[in-house]
Amino acid sequence: MTYGTTAEPQATPQRVSLRTRITLLAAMCVGGAVALVSLGAYITVYRGLYQQVDDSLLARADALVDNTQVVSQGRTEIPSFFLELSDIKFDVIDDSGASAFDRPVERPPIGDDELKVASGARTTSFRTDEASDTRVLAVKYPFFSKPTALVLAQPLESTKSTLAKLAVVLIVIGGSGIIVAAIAGTAVARGSLRPVQRLTAAAERVTYTGDLRPIPVAGDDELSRLTQSFNAMLGAVAESQERQRRLVADAGHELRTPLTSLRTNLELMLASEAPGAPTLSARDRVEIHDDLRAQLDELTQLIGDLVELAREDAAPLVQDHVELVEVVEAALDRARRRAGDIVFDVRLHPWHLVGHAASLERAVLNLLDNAVKFSPPSGTVRVDLRPTGDGYAFLQVADAGPGISDADLPHVFDRFYRSQEARTLPGSGLGLAIVKQAAERHGGSVFASRSADGGALMAMRLPGSSE
Repeated sequence: MTYGTTAEPQATPQRVSLRTRITLLAAMCVGGAVALVSLGAYITVYRGLYQQVDDSLLARADALVDNTQVVSQGRTEIPSFFLELSDIKFDVIDDSGASAFDRPVERPPIGDDELKVASGARTTSFRTDEASDTRVLAVKYPFFSKPTALVLAQPLESTKSTLAKLAVVLIVIGGSGIIVAAIAGTAVARGSLRPVQRLTAAAERVTYTGDLRPIPVAGDDELSRLTQSFNAMLGAVAESQERQRRLVADAGHELRTPLTSLRTNLELMLASEAPGAPTLSARDRVEIHDDLRAQLDELTQLIGDLVELAREDAAPLVQDHVELVEVVEAALDRARRRAGDIVFDVRLHPWHLVGHAASLERAVLNLLDNAVKFSPPSGTVRVDLRPTGDGYAFLQVADAGPGISDADLPHVFDRFYRSQEARTLPGSGLGLAIVKQAAERHGGSVFASRSADGGALMAMRLPGSSE
């Protein structure tokens, strides 16, 4: 029988915060720089002090070799300068290491290097004797008749003491520098990351509460610009949410009337078919059928306009080079098929822009349909596209209908707005709103006024060029 084994949970490695990493990085950089500077200073002073000892020993050795005044000490005659070597150890040795003096002296340490100088194999030697902690110099000494070497040894206690003090000073200063760098790195990290922390808190607040309030901005550095960009994103999200909320609210309001009317007519027809209920006349049935058909057409158009408006509210579409004349002609072909006896007077000048052709065609078609709807029978709709000379062109659509009242002019491009005269005509109140949104999406604007024939004049102002 096999028993399963329960795997032990693996410990999740703890992540080092960005603030800690900045602090460690600052401390490591300063520590490395201090270490290199301290090492360079120590090596320079070390070599300088030892060079001073060597130069001092060599100068004294040269003085001894060049001195010709002698002092008789029993059977030995020695230069008088030897009597001044009170602070160092000295001796004159032969190639066997024996002293040339017949009286005891405090001898310096003798090694192979000194014996080689005494035998003539070398002329000079420098070395540090670790056992006696001295610096030893041996030079060829020609004062005696047999081959000898002058050996001088100077203690290194003061030199090493100076180096030890220097090392302590460098360590203390370096350690203090690292501590100060760590503290400064922590302070800089805390101050620099405060905007990032605010951004993080704002993002978490938006995630959990949906609160899109902007973050306070202080300064003009990169993090401040990042905060401004984040605030701009929050503003765009808030505006998008507001558009969606307004669209849903307006759509619900506009859908309520045709749905209520549709439901009433359906209930009336169902009630007439119930046993014992009074039957409807053929004329009443035809009227109810016509109402149902008209209400379904109204709902279809309204839903189509809502979908188009929601698509315009979405992310920007892929933009291409657009020949506006071709767009207007395509919209005219579609408008003529349902315009009846309406005549179109068209004047188009070449105009090019960067945008989305389908969106512009839908906007132009809405302008044409609106003009056809309000034109009298056999009326004329004038379409004019011409540049204005300032990098923009006007597309004007004018009809000979009843025109727009002064009270309605500021609102004709609002969503679901319908004038008192238009409420009896088919439509959703979204066609001109789609025109406005398409124009603004392409960097343009819309205008409404009265035409020369007394009807309505609708215009789109779009950027581009005629070449």
